[in-house]
Amino acid sequence: MFGLFKKNPLKKLKQDYGQCLQQARDLQRNGDIKGFADMSAKAEEILQQIDLLEENSNANQSD
Repeated sequence: MFGLFKKNPLKKLKQDYGQCLQQARDLQRNGDIKGFADMSAKAEEILQQIDLLEENSNANQSD
């Protein structure tokens, strides 16, 4: 019951990841290749954080 209002960091990271991908797509369409590369790198970092959190949550559930 007390975890009902606990924020889920995984959900926020997935939302941020989706936004980064959309921004990267828009930058690429506008011809800003450097901006696209920077935003893609940021999205990749977020994806690595998501993978790490998912691995940790799966490891905790299997114990």
